[in-house]
Amino acid sequence: MTLVLEEGKQVSLEQTGTYAIVAITKHGVELARHLHNQFSQTDLFYMSKFERGDEQRRNISLFEGNVRLLLPSLFRTYKGIIMIVSLGAVVRMIAPLLKDKKTDPAVVVIDDKGQHVISVLSGHLGGANELTREVAELLGAAPVITTASDVQKTIAVDLFGSRFGWTWESADKLTPVSASVVNEEQVAIIQESGERDWWQYDHPLPHTIKMYSTIEDALEAKPNAALVVTHRKLKQEEQPILNNGVLYRPKVIVLGIGCNRGTSEEEINKVIQTTLEELQFSIKSVKAICSIDLKKNEEGLLSITDKNNWEFICYSAEELNRTLIEDPSETVFKFTGAYGVSEPAAKLYSGANTLSLVKKKSGNVTISVAVIPY
Repeated sequence: MTLVLEEGKQVSLEQTGTYAIVAITKHGVELARHLHNQFSQTDLFYMSKFERGDEQRRNISLFEGNVRLLLPSLFRTYKGIIMIVSLGAVVRMIAPLLKDKKTDPAVVVIDDKGQHVISVLSGHLGGANELTREVAELLGAAPVITTASDVQKTIAVDLFGSRFGWTWESADKLTPVSASVVNEEQVAIIQESGERDWWQYDHPLPHTIKMYSTIEDALEAKPNAALVVTHRKLKQEEQPILNNGVLYRPKVIVLGIGCNRGTSEEEINKVIQTTLEELQFSIKSVKAICSIDLKKNEEGLLSITDKNNWEFICYSAEELNRTLIEDPSETVFKFTGAYGVSEPAAKLYSGANTLSLVKKKSGNVTISVAVIPY
């Protein structure tokens, strides 16, 4: 979608994310595309003269004209705006749009080299300070926060794990759970999978936020709210934890896949869907598909990874053969030079010693499933 920005005209946006990323320079676009790929819940906008040809597929919006004309629509639409534009220019552009600190979106500025991430507007109520920390951590940049009253230093529920690519199952409870956190009510965190280094402050978790080993333990404690991090689907008896809880999906599932040449995307997708359902795993937690390098140009695999924004990693037969597997196959070796494809590929990428599914053959597809251990 290309937006033509003209004075006096309203811009209609197709919003899919919660935050907008805006870039207007060559280096800024590079940085913006990287951030958009890593930071979920974002929509990306940059000038059409930097078009790469993959924008429609990646749901990136192009614009022609002065970026200043885009900002009113972004202000109305998004919770936060991340601008890779000079700070002075941003201040001048947003000044006429400011209304109230209770309603203005968060505005964060990144310099063209990605060295500093600056909280500009709505630091507390709008979440710009926490957004600044998250983006800076993701880019390896220095966060710049000047708010003197920045004392809460707690979890931003809607950004929890976002720099790792975590997504929430539903946004329905984001607001009440956030209220429980900032009002210092009892909040439970249950983390079954995903990165563990999400707490970045130099002090312990607030005493009102407690970690629990299992959902069952948390339910017994009767917290006011909960944050649940897991790749699996919750059992019926665990569902009450979400009465005032947010369910996060970390990117931890690795699919090792082998297939016959020319296997359709539809068949591969059906095997993936069926397998994850059998394991009671969420497809939102899939991080990558892995295979042998003979399949690096397999259209079905390329298409499905592209549509889902999953990584697609291929290994040589030699790399696969150096991995200890449970079910080596002479037949597979005859055709590929490797004693297995899906099983060793899943192990190689995930680093897991054991797999959730060693190997299953279905039609033209063989699949193995690993969960990245943290």
